[in-house]
Amino acid sequence: MLDVLIGLIVLVASTLMFRYAAGTLSWTAPNLVSIVYYYSFLLSSFIGALLIALGMDDYYMIRKLFRPEEYRQIGFAVVCFVMIVFPLSMVVVSRLCGFEARQEFRAYLQKPLSPLAGATGSQVFYAFLALSLLSFAAIAYMIWKTPTIPVFALLTGTDESLAALRIEASRHFAGNVLVRNIFAITLTPLLSFIAYLFAELTHEWRWKLLFICLFVGAVFVNVYDLAKSPIFFYVMMFLLIRIYIGKTRLSAAKLALYGGVGAAVLVGMYIVIQGVQDVATFLSYNKGPIGRMILAQIAPTFLHLNLFGEALPFLYGKSLPSILTGLFDVENVRSARLVMAHVFPERIEDGTGGVLNTLFVAEAYANFGYVGIVIGTLYVGVVTQLLYIGFLRLPKNPLFLSLFVYFSINIPRTLVGGFTDFLFNPTWVLLVALFGGMALWLRVQGDLRAWFATKRRITDEG
Repeated sequence: MLDVLIGLIVLVASTLMFRYAAGTLSWTAPNLVSIVYYYSFLLSSFIGALLIALGMDDYYMIRKLFRPEEYRQIGFAVVCFVMIVFPLSMVVVSRLCGFEARQEFRAYLQKPLSPLAGATGSQVFYAFLALSLLSFAAIAYMIWKTPTIPVFALLTGTDESLAALRIEASRHFAGNVLVRNIFAITLTPLLSFIAYLFAELTHEWRWKLLFICLFVGAVFVNVYDLAKSPIFFYVMMFLLIRIYIGKTRLSAAKLALYGGVGAAVLVGMYIVIQGVQDVATFLSYNKGPIGRMILAQIAPTFLHLNLFGEALPFLYGKSLPSILTGLFDVENVRSARLVMAHVFPERIEDGTGGVLNTLFVAEAYANFGYVGIVIGTLYVGVVTQLLYIGFLRLPKNPLFLSLFVYFSINIPRTLVGGFTDFLFNPTWVLLVALFGGMALWLRVQGDLRAWFATKRRITDEG
């Protein structure tokens, strides 16, 4: 029972620090840091790690461990370390920045939505219309270059494995992956949020029509490959948008209703896509959607710790972003793919295996050992809190609010996806550069117009 006692102490300490860094952990007022706490750490990492340490998981991935009792404890210790050091780094950043999380987050919620500074309505609309046409073109390109669209195959009927079609759509895409990932899959949902916020701000029909078109496109790119989580994260982002502009107020009853509907839809998607027959077994704690949430995300961390330095050599930077490894003529290799190939080679052979994504420290360990875990935890904690502070202090306009909500969902998702995305993520860099540059350009345009108008007035008066 020592593991239970240690887990309880770690949980209490971690919760207190996360609450300080977030300002609130209330379910009715979610924010970037509270979602990190509940989704990335508590649900996806800590609960499963404790079950594994106690030997109560009965999970198929953990059966692949060699020296299982030793690595059950090592993995649990690593998760406990992250649960303490990650929020501690956030607290330190808050103190250094003079950030009062509770007051600043509350003020942000009460702040009204504002227009883009210095921009006229037509300028903004046509700029985002052009971006929307670009995203629609990228969707068409994605459909053209994807061998088989899994959602179309599901609707028309197919004898092929839907799981294999998902992997084929992802790994055998014949076009430019960055065009698909950035301009179709990422940009379309983000533009739909921006169009919705401008429609709420201006009440103009053109923004409403643009939002409807973008909404349809966003739903498609989130379900086209039959992945179950993207559409739920999209709905969560939309809900966050409405909470932050005061259009939706959550309560315990609404949370129970939304949670119940979401769970029912998720189970239904699993049953339809995977052809589940035994529903009772499917809904046990280590199977189906429950096992997917509490064990499937953290079990590969134990496999990483078990394999790298033992059965597999450390990567020493080979899984860093390809833009960096390419400079040294080093082949880019993701640790999650290597673990899948080593532990489940049959899935790679039959085309149903992709990667075993997990808590970000696993990839840091695969590259640099335990030093990578320590430095990686501190680094990612600092970056996460700086983003949170920065967005709360930016103007609350449709552009920055949409980016804030995007990162509020995608940072938690990336924390259980890998480490190298926090070093260089081309999608994040492009989005920040694109929308930050657009906001700056519109601001400069507005200032120049005001300057010329003032100069003209002075000349006329003179």
